[in-house]
Amino acid sequence: MAASGEGVFTYGSASIKKTVQVVVCFNSLPVQALRENLLQNNMKTFAIFGALFSSALAQTLCGQYATSSNGRYTVNNNLWGEGSGSGSQCTYVDSISNSGVAWHTTWTWSGGDNQVKSYANSQVALTKKLVSQISSIPTTVQWSYDNTNIRADVAYDLFTAADINHVTYSGDYELMIWLARYGGVQPIGSQIDTATIGGHTWELWYGGSTQKTYSFVSATPITSFSGDVKAFWNYLASKHGYPASSQYLINMQFGTEPFTGGPATLKVSQWTASVN
Repeated sequence: MAASGEGVFTYGSASIKKTVQVVVCFNSLPVQALRENLLQNNMKTFAIFGALFSSALAQTLCGQYATSSNGRYTVNNNLWGEGSGSGSQCTYVDSISNSGVAWHTTWTWSGGDNQVKSYANSQVALTKKLVSQISSIPTTVQWSYDNTNIRADVAYDLFTAADINHVTYSGDYELMIWLARYGGVQPIGSQIDTATIGGHTWELWYGGSTQKTYSFVSATPITSFSGDVKAFWNYLASKHGYPASSQYLINMQFGTEPFTGGPATLKVSQWTASVN
């Protein structure tokens, strides 16, 4: 005696059809064993369906300012300087939830050796506060580059402004925290100090006119970082006159600035951040 059954699972316009044929011999196959056999087949079917469903949710960002967001975290391809050279770049969202984001970006750029081509990044939603009123900015990141024969940096980028409604892609002040740099690239301006913050030693660079940029630069790559970004603002306020009581934090991001090279892939296996 033979029995067969079909299950159809639909996601969008795609269907998965699973036919299970079971030969039943009541003298040799107990009913319990039959039920377990059917359950195992159904579990395999749902595993396949789950993998396809996850794949369907993955995001590929190749447009100049293509983004993907869940409300708390946003990933942006952000090819803002692509006109200074030639090449291409796409960013891929591996996972995104309220507890963190994972993504990677692959690029190849040439020309305009000293010009930044893009800043693929992840950004956290925040309530704009005066920097002096922020108690902490905890963050963690794990990242890797598959090719270091490039000209690029890996950095946090934060903007503050006296106007709470200032556009969020620039500010009166910019704070960058360079966890790595490759190919001899340098921040804007010149080095003005050396600081020890969060157990790491940083070169402090300063430059700019309309927008004043402070860049803390690590001498060696920090591929796993956990710390409080507020400590960098505290240092600037106490040592370099940063006006924390009149500047609102309006944006916080983490990503990479490629100049030239590639193909290269930056993989961010986890990034978390919050402003308290």
